[in-house]
Amino acid sequence: MATVVTRFAPSPTGMLHIGGVRTALFSWLYARHCGGRFILRIEDTDRERSTEEAVRVILDGMQWLGLSADEGPYYQTQRFERYRAVLEQMLARDQAYRCYCTREELEAMRAEQLARKQKPRYDGRCRERREPRAGTPPVIRFRNPLAGEVIVDDQVHGRVIFQNAELDDLIIARSDGTPTYNFCVVVDDADMGITHVIRGDDHLNNTPRQINMLLALGATPPAYAHLPMILGPDGAKLSKRHGAVSVLQYQEEGFLPEALLNYLVRLGWSHGDQEVFTLEEMIAAFDITAVNKSASAFNPDKLLWLDQQHIMRASETRLAAGLAVQLIALGVPPGELDQQRLAGVANAQRERARTLGEMAQASLFFFREFEHYNEKAAAKHLTADTLPLLRALAEALAALEDWTAAGVNGVINSVASRLGLTLGKLAQPLRVAVSGGAVSPPIDVTAALLGREQVLARLARAEAHIDQRQARS
Repeated sequence: MATVVTRFAPSPTGMLHIGGVRTALFSWLYARHCGGRFILRIEDTDRERSTEEAVRVILDGMQWLGLSADEGPYYQTQRFERYRAVLEQMLARDQAYRCYCTREELEAMRAEQLARKQKPRYDGRCRERREPRAGTPPVIRFRNPLAGEVIVDDQVHGRVIFQNAELDDLIIARSDGTPTYNFCVVVDDADMGITHVIRGDDHLNNTPRQINMLLALGATPPAYAHLPMILGPDGAKLSKRHGAVSVLQYQEEGFLPEALLNYLVRLGWSHGDQEVFTLEEMIAAFDITAVNKSASAFNPDKLLWLDQQHIMRASETRLAAGLAVQLIALGVPPGELDQQRLAGVANAQRERARTLGEMAQASLFFFREFEHYNEKAAAKHLTADTLPLLRALAEALAALEDWTAAGVNGVINSVASRLGLTLGKLAQPLRVAVSGGAVSPPIDVTAALLGREQVLARLARAEAHIDQRQARS
């Protein structure tokens, strides 16, 4: 069997979004599953709308996601000489022709067709023209077959048949000589030996024209798989209000790349009832023919759930590194990020955070002094009644030699027993005192991670807070 070659070919006219990432993932997975090659191609022929920033987001996003290419990135703007050579070849073989119709003539043609209730399309009036038209730079059109049909055995949608009589002669080079998207795609797919084109189903109508051009070039058309679109939770087209943001925003928010890929692979594809996949499991199980042809809805809550599943399964080292990035983004100086504490905090918080961004927000108190107590938590737990409890805890903890979670736990239990209190009556005031709020990992783990000096300093701060409130009342 021939080696499978897939490609991801984004246009850098906007940011790399969820839909594009899913296309890249399915193309990458299919190549990896089949032991083939995956090519990255930047389709930047639209010079007015293509930007360097969009190219950077594509490259950075693919790198963050781990969707490494075997070849590329190739840039279409660096292949113009090749396109020109093919254009001349097609003109010489009468597979293409120069069209001198003006914009006004084309608009009049369209208006007449609409008035006759016909489908607007180019009527081929320049197909047999041989003489140039003075003062009118021509476009180049592909001479599409007038009869017959194009059969697309799409691996998602099944057999789709197009009548050549319904396809007009596509412009393949503009009047300034620059090649058009559909033409460049065909030349690239032929030159690069693409065997499988996996892309959004908004491209399905381009496929018969591209197949006809490939056949004209003597190339074997690839197999096609057109993926259904991704909808918002409300059933409308996915947009920014649904979270259709640049893929790098997910990185900034602290999602794990493997969780995002896991979520996207399940948008339109399934493998039994399995929900959580490692990358290796995706590669082993993925089959493009198992993709559903109906649209899928983007569910932010499901993505957050999957991210938490991957956080719970990730190594301590991996989480610590990601947590450090998020804490630095929140303003914690890198020099204050003790690696041992990072690992301990990441491990303690892994079952509580849906993203590393959430983990960092909830863990700031471990790495810098909090500015204010949570008002509700302080009003309930830092009171005149709890002041003697905190003082008793401070005294006992100051004398603790074995500063570990087990050691701290023993002190809390001992003080609670001595004062005739349940553990919760003592643990919650201590939690608010050292963390500033009512939520943290288990209090013995929290205190052990903070360290003796910080715990005692924050207990003293809590005592002063209570004293000040009493003085004001």
